[in-house]
Amino acid sequence: MEERVQKIISQWGIASRRQAEKMIVAGQVRLNGTLVQLGQKANPETDLIEVNGQRLKPSNRPQTIYLLLNKPVGVVSTCRNDRVCNTILEKRRTVLDLLPSTIRQGQGIHPVGRLDMESTGALILTNDGTLTYKLTHPRHHVPKTYRVWVKGHPSESILSAWRQGVDLSGRTTLPAQVRVLKQQPDKTLLEIVLTEGRNRQIRRVADLLGYPVIHLHRTAIGPIQLQRPGEPILLSGHYRYLEEFEIRFLHNRVH
Repeated sequence: MEERVQKIISQWGIASRRQAEKMIVAGQVRLNGTLVQLGQKANPETDLIEVNGQRLKPSNRPQTIYLLLNKPVGVVSTCRNDRVCNTILEKRRTVLDLLPSTIRQGQGIHPVGRLDMESTGALILTNDGTLTYKLTHPRHHVPKTYRVWVKGHPSESILSAWRQGVDLSGRTTLPAQVRVLKQQPDKTLLEIVLTEGRNRQIRRVADLLGYPVIHLHRTAIGPIQLQRPGEPILLSGHYRYLEEFEIRFLHNRVH
């Protein structure tokens, strides 16, 4: 059965769908000896597909892996760790650097979505490129739970506005669950549940409302929690394999 080459690459765990598209545009993928064009279809059982000179073979298809990581502060949610800043090449730790080489090498593991470098908490890693593509598509609303320290003490009217939706770059955010967990003299701890994942959304909304974020920590993605009932919390920088019911939840959300 023929499918788009970028989908085949993601299904085989080599890269996410978006990464596969970039690889095709960069000329890293060949089909029967010819450079692949974006959108071109192939049958992996009968066609010769090569990625960076390596042939895709059914026998080499990696096992599908699903992980939950507790991302520490200062670690980036990408597969690359280089950046050019003021002409100086910096090296930053990525979430893949937290995994043993036996898992990360040759498996096509990548993060599903992102947490910014200053934020911490729950992040799913997988080599299931098709699932990643669907989960990160705007039409799929997977609830994510955060604990967020903000400066000051937001009033009930401010919290109500946050719950109902705030105009952010000309588009209103979806309704959110926002409740106060704790207050200290100069800051407030909020629990926030979002069903969308716009870039740095919580930080931007908090700034807009006048209560900047001090620290942001994601505790759960749907029912997938850093601390399961009756068990110790997943420590910062550590990971675990997802349970079958957690994997089913993710697949059910995109069908």
